[in-house]
Amino acid sequence: MHALRTLLIAVAVVVIAPLARAAEQVDLLLILASDVSRSVDQVKFQLQREGYAAAIADKRVLEAITSGHNRRIAITFVEWSGVSSQRVVIDWTLIDSPDAARKFGDQLIELPRSFAERTSISGGIDFSLGVLARAPYESPRRTVDVSGDGTNNSGRDVGLARDEALAKGVTINGLVILSDRPMPWNPEHTNPPGGLGEYYRQNVIGGAGAFVMVAENHNSFGQAIVKKMIAEIAFNAPPRGVILR
Repeated sequence: MHALRTLLIAVAVVVIAPLARAAEQVDLLLILASDVSRSVDQVKFQLQREGYAAAIADKRVLEAITSGHNRRIAITFVEWSGVSSQRVVIDWTLIDSPDAARKFGDQLIELPRSFAERTSISGGIDFSLGVLARAPYESPRRTVDVSGDGTNNSGRDVGLARDEALAKGVTINGLVILSDRPMPWNPEHTNPPGGLGEYYRQNVIGGAGAFVMVAENHNSFGQAIVKKMIAEIAFNAPPRGVILR
């Protein structure tokens, strides 16, 4: 009986092990990590949600997705705020068709806001690495797309979080939402010296082809997301660290 049990266990390992390794291949694992801190008012919140929903279903973005080797990517949408405030809004979703993109966007529009606390970009990056680690898909390219309207003011140093992500082969890109007026109680949070785009370039982004996209006004925000997603998906990013407007 002992020998038979040992044989059955060995057979099970042989059969199950290949299945465990056979995660579906995609061209990109992409986390859309959206800032919902206190400085993000309702207008900015809707701008992010609606902008990403429209961009993922945009014809140009879908063409970039289906032009890849596997003709599909996997994305998840994360909202982050204070050091202990991060949430997966939409878990890993395969995008391989207009229908899949539309369903993702519809769901994104309908779901409620997660937080409204301080701004921990580092916490958002750390949380995103955990989400990447448990992705049910595999890809040699892994990107965290951080959108936000302010500097890191909660949790550990954002540069340390970024460097740990880069050491794991993860690329971090940035989408900066400019504020029309500085916050009266902390003007340098949303309008730091040199500009928020430069702050992201110096402290947040990194990895292969990393770049910052700046949305200067509401009218340009949607197109900024489309351009950024095409660059990420098709991997035709501008020179590293460049700030695009």
